[in-house]
Amino acid sequence: MNGSRTRTQAGANLPALRHHNAALVLDLLRAAGTDGISRLELAEGTGLTPQAVSKITARLREDGLAVGAGLRPSTGGKPRTVLRLVPDAQFAVGLHLDRDGLTAVLVDLAGRPVAVTTAPLDLGAPAERVLADAADAVRDLSAAEPHKPVLGVGVAVPGPLDHRDGVLHRVTGFPQWDGYPLRAALAERTGLPVVLDKDTNAAALALALGSAGGGDFAYLHLGTGLGAGLVLGGEVHRGARTGAGEFGHQTLQLDGPPCGCGGRGCIEALCLAAEARGDRGEAARVLGTGAANLVGLLDIDRVVLGGR
Repeated sequence: MNGSRTRTQAGANLPALRHHNAALVLDLLRAAGTDGISRLELAEGTGLTPQAVSKITARLREDGLAVGAGLRPSTGGKPRTVLRLVPDAQFAVGLHLDRDGLTAVLVDLAGRPVAVTTAPLDLGAPAERVLADAADAVRDLSAAEPHKPVLGVGVAVPGPLDHRDGVLHRVTGFPQWDGYPLRAALAERTGLPVVLDKDTNAAALALALGSAGGGDFAYLHLGTGLGAGLVLGGEVHRGARTGAGEFGHQTLQLDGPPCGCGGRGCIEALCLAAEARGDRGEAARVLGTGAANLVGLLDIDRVVLGGR
């Protein structure tokens, strides 16, 4: 469940990286869809040797994750065997823990939603209560496909946080979460591997992996707060401490109103205050100014708006 790779990168022929190489092959199988892909194309796309690809695909077929999908004509040789992913062989659960709501989705190996649930959530409640709600959502969704294994859980929450260690930092407006090991706590509750990231990064990754991918872009999330997910050089850019993309906390007005982050004149504070007054024109102007600063700073190709 390595979500940082949005395009195929060269694999490494070392036993310690078998899982990594298998993930590269699975990603290409997913991208190929129902058309499938040949072993030669898998080798070319991953940088692995044909022998390594053959071993990986043999294991995937044994595990029921891939099947043969016919033959493809070859120039100057015998037809190539085409393989395709079996999307419903296994599943994963995605959780979005927002400031006021929880969304849970069960997805297949192709990333297609199988079941979705939503519920109110108070992120300001004690951590154990929020954790119990999250674990219950995972358990309920897993029961939707009781005979198929769930690989793990991907959790998206407002930042800031430490993606590598799975620890939350001082979520704006909710200082009690500072230092909380959410990834480890949820893994213990569910018995499943857990990946933790900012909600904006998760959304940017989904866009990069889907039809909206390609080029460098910023995803701006408009909700109970403002944030950004950045895709640069084909990968989600998190920064050294997962601090990249705190779009809402750019200072736009030095003597502006106080913000929940502790600063003043932040884009988030100015934009949400204008929205609360019903002045959508001012809110749009603030948002547009911040987006223009982002484009000028990073030289990105486009800005994608999302949220609610």
